[in-house]
Amino acid sequence: MKVITRWISNLPLELIFWIGSLVAIVFLDPHGGSHLSLCPLSQLGFDWCPGCGLGRSMNLLARGDFQASWNMHPLALLAYAVIFSRIWQLIKNLKTTHNYG
Repeated sequence: MKVITRWISNLPLELIFWIGSLVAIVFLDPHGGSHLSLCPLSQLGFDWCPGCGLGRSMNLLARGDFQASWNMHPLALLAYAVIFSRIWQLIKNLKTTHNYG
């Protein structure tokens, strides 16, 4: 157990965050009535935000509902590409240099 704990503690926090966010997106209910919003524009009372619906759109894309995903937010595929690219960079840094930056 100590080996596993030591291995996890050596992982970069950003890598854990991005993998956790992908897991959370998969378990998100895209058709739920209310959801937790961390959007600063929503917190300030604005009705429109360029990123609203992106998480739900990514969930629909992961479920294979491409048309509904595109209708909710057309940049879901790009968001996945950016997140997976960053995860790949962090893993490559971890494997080659043990530098987490």
